[in-house]
Amino acid sequence: MSLTFDPEVALPATAVAPATIAPILAAVSLALVILAFVGLRLTLHARAQARQDQQRLRDLANIALEGLAVCDGEVIATANHSLERLSGLTQAELAGRHLSALLPGLVLADLPDQEERDTELTATDGLTLPVRVLRKDVLLGRKRQTVVAIRDQRERLHTEARMRTLAFTDALTGLPNRARLGDVLAHHAAVFRESGRGFAVLMLDLDRFKFVNDVLGHAMGDALLRKVAERLQSTLSEDDIVGRLGGDEFAILALGAQEGGRPQRLAARIVEMMDRPFLLDGHLVNVGASVGVALAPQDGTDPEQLLRNADLALYQAKAEGKARFRVFEPALAERVEARRTLETDMRRALKAGEFELHYQPLVDARSGQVTAAEALIRWRHPHRGLVSPADFIPLAEETGLIIPLGAWVLRTACTDALRWPNAIKVAVNLSPVQFRDDRLPETIEDTLQATGLPAQRLELEITEGVMFDDEDRTLMMLSRLKAAGVGLAMDDFGTGYSSLSYLRRFPFDKIKVDRSFVRQLPTDAESAAIVRAIITMGSCLGMTTTVEGVETAEQYAFVASEQCSQVQGYHVSRPLPPADFVAFLIGQKVAA
Repeated sequence: MSLTFDPEVALPATAVAPATIAPILAAVSLALVILAFVGLRLTLHARAQARQDQQRLRDLANIALEGLAVCDGEVIATANHSLERLSGLTQAELAGRHLSALLPGLVLADLPDQEERDTELTATDGLTLPVRVLRKDVLLGRKRQTVVAIRDQRERLHTEARMRTLAFTDALTGLPNRARLGDVLAHHAAVFRESGRGFAVLMLDLDRFKFVNDVLGHAMGDALLRKVAERLQSTLSEDDIVGRLGGDEFAILALGAQEGGRPQRLAARIVEMMDRPFLLDGHLVNVGASVGVALAPQDGTDPEQLLRNADLALYQAKAEGKARFRVFEPALAERVEARRTLETDMRRALKAGEFELHYQPLVDARSGQVTAAEALIRWRHPHRGLVSPADFIPLAEETGLIIPLGAWVLRTACTDALRWPNAIKVAVNLSPVQFRDDRLPETIEDTLQATGLPAQRLELEITEGVMFDDEDRTLMMLSRLKAAGVGLAMDDFGTGYSSLSYLRRFPFDKIKVDRSFVRQLPTDAESAAIVRAIITMGSCLGMTTTVEGVETAEQYAFVASEQCSQVQGYHVSRPLPPADFVAFLIGQKVAA
């Protein structure tokens, strides 16, 4: 059978008629053209966008404070304006320049990604600038490049130097401070160990600086410290270094040779210079100074040891009357150690109850009747026996232990007095340190309330020295004590400089004639005249007058004949333990 083609017979559905192929091909071609056009537009747009991004990057780079260099290897491709300012080169001059020409100390290949390094930048004027460099590898477009950030370090280094200066300089005087002096002293101590060159450390402390601060004010005190610094600098040689340790304390490092006693001569000259008056805002101010000297190597080579030994010598100069210098001696360290041991023992004794009170009677000069008793503290040490108050009271005042110790004395004396007949008064001495405690009136009121002793049976004895600090505060404190109902007595009357003015201004009930005027009675006419005048003055002012230190019958007869109110001393009785004092009261009278 033969096959024939019949055009009327329909073609299968999957076949494409020749007539339709051409339009399809045309459509495909058009689509390809459109796609090609779109691709071209996208490419052009991407390139334009890339150019815009690069321009934005350049704009951002140009406003950056840090210098930025984009590098191909070790060669600068482009740079920003900040790098122009740092280097003195234009961007065109920077482009193509080897990075090492700008940063001689830097090899880019040796600087890891994102690592900082301090180096120097060479500018066109020949100057070198301290800079900090940071490397960062980035992909710019399709190319990996290295961006080097260069930060100017001049301001930072200046700030750090300023901070170091402030850290090592006393802000008030401009002198080296304690930290700086310590560093310098450590350096020269090391130099000594290598070369054997001797030096000295001098510690200086003003003798009456507190008076200037309290009376003339802290601004005047600051002005005085500046004047002291200037005077010290004018006194020292170029080899000497002076610094302020704090407060009114200065230290001098004398680097000259010790031959011929130079440190001692320098200390003497400083004492003499500080003894001259200072002119402060129209005021002539006299302060004076004490100086302690430690010599290297005999007094040590360790900086702390030298400072400590110089301070011990200064402490000794103060103790001997101020306005002088002392050179360190090993015995000073021994005394300090003994003092430290005594302080430790005293703190323990206060807790262990080793302190006790003895009472010395005060009798009416005419009748011989006991009218009061003065409480006197004693320390019964387990190994030393009875320790003299002269040995531990100054230390208690210096360390502040006098506050709790004084409160114990007050409470114990009031408690003991409740056992005495005939409403006999008890007198308690107040330390100047206690008197400066603003809580003193409350302490006394609380003690009276706790013990039940009537306020009129308590007398407080105050030395004239407490009036020297601040007369207005003293008047306020005495008025508060007077309002509490207790009696006030001025002890050691006649030994100060302004006793009469104090009696006129302050509310004292009693004056106690100092024992120094009684020793030569009745044979010494001058002493007799002074005692007679004080008794007469006290009588005219309506005050009780007590003469203390009466040790003989002749002295007793004299003061009684001059009409004093009370007598106290060994002729009447020595200080007695509480039980013995109560037994003494049985007699109630002492023969004249």
